[in-house]
Amino acid sequence: MASRAKPDSKPELWRTEVGDAVAVLNIPGALKRPRTFDIDVSLLVRVPEENAQAWHELTLEIDGKRQWHRRIASSCPGQTDGLDYHCRVVLEAGPALRIRAVAGTRGAVVQRLLIEAREDL
Repeated sequence: MASRAKPDSKPELWRTEVGDAVAVLNIPGALKRPRTFDIDVSLLVRVPEENAQAWHELTLEIDGKRQWHRRIASSCPGQTDGLDYHCRVVLEAGPALRIRAVAGTRGAVVQRLLIEAREDL
């Protein structure tokens, strides 16, 4: 019985990291196959020593539609705090994917906003 050899496929990895309040990741479409991506979004903020009212929030949009949003009080005065979100997206053959993360703060300061998309083969 003959076996069919699978072509060596390396999963796609797309990533953007900014030190600002908005990060955008564009994944081009693939005409020949659907793909599944594990999406991770991470927000890291610096919390001031003397601001008990500080908060931070993260909003995730996929292709212009709100996927997730959360606002929390910033903990750890004088240190860092953050928010993380994970989801899985199936991208059909053809269209591209646009992922946008928006951070908001009061008192806290954005240090890093990261979007990473790893293809699940």
